[in-house]
Amino acid sequence: MAKIDRLLLCTCDDSMTVAPESARIALGAVSVSVARALCMDQADMAALALAQDGATVIACGQMVNLFEELYDEVEAPGTLTCVDIRDRAGWSDDKQAQAKQAALLAEAVLLRPATPVRDILSDGTVMVLGGEAALAAADRLADQLAVTVLLPEPGDDLVPGDRFDIALGRLRSAGGALGRFDIVVDGYAPMRLAGRGAGQFGAPVDGAKSRCDIILDLRGEAALFPAPDKREGYVRADPGDPLAVERAITRAADLQGTFEKPLYIRYDASICAHSRAAQTGCSRCLDVCPTGAILPAGEHVTIDPDICAGCGACAAVCPSGAASFDDPHVGFLFNRLRTIALAFKAAGGTAPRVLFHDPVHGAEMIRLAARFGRGLPADVIPVEVGNIEGIGHAEMMAALGVGFCEVTILAGPRDDLTAPESELALAQAIVAGTGADGSALRLITPGDPDDLTAALYDRGAQIRVNDTILPLGGRREVTRLAASALPAPDAPIPLPQGAPYGAVVIDTDACTLCLACVSLCPVGALGDNPDKPQVRFQETACLQCGICANTCPENAITLVPRLNLDNTALSHQVLHEEEPFDCISCGKPFGVRSTIEAIIEKLEGKHWMYTASDNSRLIQMCDDCRINAQYHQENSPFFGGEKPRVRTTQDYLDARKKPN
Repeated sequence: MAKIDRLLLCTCDDSMTVAPESARIALGAVSVSVARALCMDQADMAALALAQDGATVIACGQMVNLFEELYDEVEAPGTLTCVDIRDRAGWSDDKQAQAKQAALLAEAVLLRPATPVRDILSDGTVMVLGGEAALAAADRLADQLAVTVLLPEPGDDLVPGDRFDIALGRLRSAGGALGRFDIVVDGYAPMRLAGRGAGQFGAPVDGAKSRCDIILDLRGEAALFPAPDKREGYVRADPGDPLAVERAITRAADLQGTFEKPLYIRYDASICAHSRAAQTGCSRCLDVCPTGAILPAGEHVTIDPDICAGCGACAAVCPSGAASFDDPHVGFLFNRLRTIALAFKAAGGTAPRVLFHDPVHGAEMIRLAARFGRGLPADVIPVEVGNIEGIGHAEMMAALGVGFCEVTILAGPRDDLTAPESELALAQAIVAGTGADGSALRLITPGDPDDLTAALYDRGAQIRVNDTILPLGGRREVTRLAASALPAPDAPIPLPQGAPYGAVVIDTDACTLCLACVSLCPVGALGDNPDKPQVRFQETACLQCGICANTCPENAITLVPRLNLDNTALSHQVLHEEEPFDCISCGKPFGVRSTIEAIIEKLEGKHWMYTASDNSRLIQMCDDCRINAQYHQENSPFFGGEKPRVRTTQDYLDARKKPN
């Protein structure tokens, strides 16, 4: 938390009440001042505070631009932070919101880690798709961008010109994002620039390839990409809607230059459990990615940072942490939740509830509910995240673990709920398995602000942990820690199919201890014993990726999704073991007794190589003794006869003495 020197609270023309003392404690501020209208006749109070050295916090979210301009005017030597406590806390039918105001202030001054970024260069080369609307848009953009129009068919009055290029063709495929779209066109025929009369086109060519920085799609057909609103550089509008076309043209014109692209996802291929030895395992990220930024790549996946829109769904469902959200890291969200809960209780609150929402739809719903409706209840603390698709079971469990008694996710009409719904079901199963009420975790999609407030007031389901947790570590560790803070169940908690926690059950009658499962387990949950034929298992490490089950030649492995909170899950347990076979030559133990005996039974006297010979003895020997026996056996292909005696000098002398 940053050091705060002064805090300015505003009652917004006495439309809300504030609590200076609890706010001061939450921020650790040196001084707290209360105003009635900082943005109007008391603006000099803000100017005086900003003119001083140090950090100033102004508790107003509506007039941020005004205070930033004032900050520049006074050439402020310190820093300015603006935070909204009015729409999110002050304007409410529930008047006891001082504890929530303190919690929101404490959250606002946390030091957010920087997000890694990379530069995207767009030179302004745009491909416009469509008919007459495309030609009109191209003429508008030609003064700013390098434009090519791809028409589905020629027009009667088309004439060549030098403002933009025109071609005929059918788009076969398109890939990439802003600054690097790759396009393949069939029937590509550019307009000829010479000749009298209507424009003529060259001979059509299939498979023509081109690159552009921007695509303006005015065809009025299906989008070229999944989740088209999230594909940067792809602008689409209905050609029959003039206002939509106008907005699309303006948006396309603004996509020239150098842009900072956040690197939303940090990916570690070494712990990805997608595949091993051509056996497919985990595909959770591939199943939920809305933009197609994730593709298989052998034993792992690849994530295209240019196509990634930063929804965070892949990180929410990734069982190993190979894909982790980095805008910011999930550890910062855990810290935010803990800071809010602690500040709320320090200011006199008792049972906070968290409301996850996005910065667009969710934030606007909250603002409208505050201004024209009941506002949020005093115990519901809104936590803004970049996308609610990134809220997984770990974030929900972390909220419970730090002291929230209810978790609500506010979804909007454009949100892809594939990941949130499955993650919610998993979190509810964990909570219900401890004996608590799983309905205290929920996802809501209210149609208007009144529906939002109706869903939040008069709630009965609450969850209380025995002791709050310190949410350190990865998402799996925090989930287990939070679940352990709930009433402990007597047995492992059963989870839905596909959950990333669970056990491995081995059919010991079918298992031959070939250890194929051990060699391919991507996280080392399955292990062996170098001194004895064993398969060992550590349940907390298991991702339930299924590679072991898919690999097992005997189909002896079954996955059991569950969450085992007992300490035995932290250590390796023996799933199957047998006695080793002792080498009949040297006595050294090797192999599995039952396997070797079964092989001998199937071959001895039944196969020509093991009939009327000692070959079956070779099966009963360790590697060293088997090689030695093969070398010295009769008719061995490795045996080259008796080694000749080494000739000495005396032999050469004796040979000279012999008469010719």
